[in-house]
Amino acid sequence: MGDQAKAPGFALYVHWPFCRSKCPYCDFNSHVREQVEHERWRRALVAELDHFADLTPGRTLTSIFFGGGTPSLMQPATTAAVIDRAAERWGLAPDVEITLEANPTSVESHLFAGFRAAGVNRVSLGVQALDEASLRFLGRNHSAEEALAAVGLAARHFDRFSFDMIYARPGQTVAGWTAELRRALDHAVGHISAYQLTIEQGTRFHTLYSRGELVLPDEDTQAALYEATAEVLGAAGLPGYEISNHARPGEESRHNLTYWRYGDYVGIGPGAHGRLTLNDGKWGTRTHRAPEVWLERVEAAGHAEHEREAVPPESRRDEMLMMGLRLAEGVPKSRIADEIGLPFDRAIERRKLDRLVAGGFLAEDATRLTATSTGRQRLDAVLAVLLG
Repeated sequence: MGDQAKAPGFALYVHWPFCRSKCPYCDFNSHVREQVEHERWRRALVAELDHFADLTPGRTLTSIFFGGGTPSLMQPATTAAVIDRAAERWGLAPDVEITLEANPTSVESHLFAGFRAAGVNRVSLGVQALDEASLRFLGRNHSAEEALAAVGLAARHFDRFSFDMIYARPGQTVAGWTAELRRALDHAVGHISAYQLTIEQGTRFHTLYSRGELVLPDEDTQAALYEATAEVLGAAGLPGYEISNHARPGEESRHNLTYWRYGDYVGIGPGAHGRLTLNDGKWGTRTHRAPEVWLERVEAAGHAEHEREAVPPESRRDEMLMMGLRLAEGVPKSRIADEIGLPFDRAIERRKLDRLVAGGFLAEDATRLTATSTGRQRLDAVLAVLLG
């Protein structure tokens, strides 16, 4: 596949901030509310979409992603309203990917038919684990049986679906994780995301971890679990195209590829971020985080956007490398040069780059810079050297 075929695309992210309960590992902008005024939220999301569409006329969306929170708690009519307005304001590519995140509980999964009718053509399910003790530990409200039933239901309604798994859980062994992955592969079709459990500030897990009440596997075990993930999923025909994402060729998440390839994307809803190339450069956008304040501001002004921030060339280079080196395909040198207006050899300090190549962490050819498997596993440290 040539670089032209790997064009980043133009994406829309829609944030639905509500959940039934807060997971102990989650630091996303998600909130538990007894009631949600769905019609108000529907109107507000469409209004904020209009605000950003006014800034970006004439473009065509290659993907839409409903994230959260738990977007499967939206009414399908809200999803339909956003998709219809997006089609009206920007136009949708013929192969547009429209993904909705969902929790695999029976309460939400019965809505799949409604979301499919609304225009969603891909779902991403938060399975997370396939044993009951781990699901309880992770604060999930579903059983392994419910999760796999929801995966089966997704397969009936959607040609494309994915599900998430979390590894490096306390006490987890390589043998146990390998068996769990093989069970997951019995139900996967094209895509699995496997995320290493990380402890994030402000979560219940962080409190437990800081007290010594939650102990993660040591670094060697974490590395072995990462390598086992790549080996098992790769052998099954789902190679890792990104640090945490595995897919059959052609089944990669097109929406997430827009982020990793440093394409433009609009973010609407509470706390949503965006990156937009406008006439006067690259701009970062973000909206107010608190759901009720966001709603009031949109109703008053048509949007809840904070002051837009210019992204200077050096920051664009850093962001492009931080995102692009997560991908097995790496970053085209020409794209770095085009983005920041400097030849590649002047955009990155050659001494640091050569050191990382010699160490086996990065690889370079005439057209691309890539992180090796070893480098992707230690990407934060690699970037600290490269960009430090």
